[in-house]
Amino acid sequence: MPHVIVKLYSGRSERQKARIAREVTRAIMASTENAEASISVSIEDVEPSDWTEKVYKPDIMGKPDMLCKKPGYNPL
Repeated sequence: MPHVIVKLYSGRSERQKARIAREVTRAIMASTENAEASISVSIEDVEPSDWTEKVYKPDIMGKPDMLCKKPGYNPL
């Protein structure tokens, strides 16, 4: 039962978010062999000015053992 949380800078349209959810679902289906019905995707909008405090520090720096793909940037 994979659940994926995608955090993005705010400003994406609902159409863009729907496409992201479809593509993430397809990737999860292909890589885990789960059925589409068992996958859920949520998208969280984050203001650019909040990114470091709300995403980078707690989710990237704060959980290094869970990070499967490191970013190529450092806002600090």
